[in-house]
Amino acid sequence: MAGVVVSIKDLVVLAQFDEDLPNINELIIADNEAKTELLVDHLEPGGVAFCLNVRTDRSLKKGTSVERSGRGIEIPIGEKTIGRILNALGDPLDGQAPVSAEEAPRKDILKLPPRSTNFQVTKAEILETGIKVIDFFTPFVKGRKIGVIGGAGVGKTVTTMELINNTAKSGNSLSFFAGIGERIREGHELWDTLRENDLLKNTVMFFAQMNENPVQRSLVGTSATAAAEYFRDEQHKDILFFADNMFRYIQARNELSTILDQVPNEGGYEPTIFSDVKVLQDRLSSNENGSITSVQTIYVPADDISDPAVQLIQHEMDSIIVLSRKVAEQGIRPAVDLTLTTSSLLTPEIVGERHYLLTVKVQALLQKYESLKGIIAIIGENELSPADRADYAKAKKLIQNFTQNMNVMTKHNGIPGDFFTREETLRSIEEIIV
Repeated sequence: MAGVVVSIKDLVVLAQFDEDLPNINELIIADNEAKTELLVDHLEPGGVAFCLNVRTDRSLKKGTSVERSGRGIEIPIGEKTIGRILNALGDPLDGQAPVSAEEAPRKDILKLPPRSTNFQVTKAEILETGIKVIDFFTPFVKGRKIGVIGGAGVGKTVTTMELINNTAKSGNSLSFFAGIGERIREGHELWDTLRENDLLKNTVMFFAQMNENPVQRSLVGTSATAAAEYFRDEQHKDILFFADNMFRYIQARNELSTILDQVPNEGGYEPTIFSDVKVLQDRLSSNENGSITSVQTIYVPADDISDPAVQLIQHEMDSIIVLSRKVAEQGIRPAVDLTLTTSSLLTPEIVGERHYLLTVKVQALLQKYESLKGIIAIIGENELSPADRADYAKAKKLIQNFTQNMNVMTKHNGIPGDFFTREETLRSIEEIIV
């Protein structure tokens, strides 16, 4: 039995069904020339389906008949998608032909995979990034999550591009990239970087740039995740997953919540923000079939790291890299705030006794450095004791030691990029503080 469109307000479409109600997250198709696709968000009493216009089709009119499709948003998955750039709905953005149903299977992006109940990580595997400050303070461990936090213009995207460039070269892992509400220029730069380094053959990219409707911006991370799950579960692959930027995901969810007339929570965000973030993060996990190792950038509005949305995403991460405008202004790249950057993976069992003890010494030295800066501002460096002056000099040398040139910036500044093994990083630190 068909339904009928009874109300249209921006992207929200109400469809009346007298019987055979559609399911939540099912697509219903309008009987018009465009065959407008509507995603059922929720159902209200009386057979009213609240739907979202996924493609922003403005030709839809009240009174138009709609039919159930019996399916959700399905995207192509599998080998034919490798090297491609797709949007949240699986449509191509690279100028090539769409991936047909004959070429690749389809997967419902909102259908959750079976949960693994007996999987246990036996041994931590460290993936070298070649970036000293990351390999030392926030080790890149297979199957875990790293958050890169910072305000606008402090280097989140460049750091992510460098991580993609360096880690994708080092093994046979597949890389997935979800561009959530970012500038299309950054997408082009990433694509160029991957192409120039012959990495597209092992990469699948999903994009919903900032001028796309909030439905697609809120779904693009889910689409990339669903595609990654297929390779993990069906082909037993290890996945490197990069998302830029998770705060834009929350922004898109907020926009949808507003147009759906939902009452925000106490922090001003959508009422289901906690469950939405949790569901997505839980899918970016490892099981007995394979692993998903993720790097997620998190924009900090007004440089306020205490923002509730930032804190929410941060709590899902195993390691947090904080990029600071104050550090960037000193010419240090990457602009990592060493006092705020943390990791739960810095344990002797994961990084080894030598690495762990070095981090303890370095963190103590950096804390002393921060306190000495305040004293120096009052009395001057020459008034410090010889021991304090020596520690202060060591700390300054350490901070400079963590500065390095990025490979992905070579084409812009002409300066060759650096890549340091973890052993080289540890040895350089030992030479300074031991």
